[in-house]
Amino acid sequence: QVQLVESGGGLVQAGGSLRLSCATSGVSGSIHAMAWYRQAPGKQRELVAIIGSSGGSTHYADSVKGRFTISRDNAKNAVSLQMNSLKPEDTAVYYCNAKQGFSAYWGQGTQVTVSS
Repeated sequence: QVQLVESGGGLVQAGGSLRLSCATSGVSGSIHAMAWYRQAPGKQRELVAIIGSSGGSTHYADSVKGRFTISRDNAKNAVSLQMNSLKPEDTAVYYCNAKQGFSAYWGQGTQVTVSS
């Protein structure tokens, strides 16, 4: 059974940085795209960043471009999100997502709170 576990969330002041990590277990074979999503209270879950299987292709939501960086370690089937210059509007639960074939797996989420 594939499991994704996020870590690294917390409380930070505006302008600060956090690094989220997502570890996987139970994976058989290669994972294709990996991504980070977030969901703020009262809002729909949205894509924050996605990275292709080789790590050479990335895409970011306009709201985080230039501030967030997604990376992956294929040897460990892990993905990270470096978040800099955080803003109060970045406050949300952040979820790791992994795609393998026609399947998609989700972590349980980690809370990120940015105070003004």
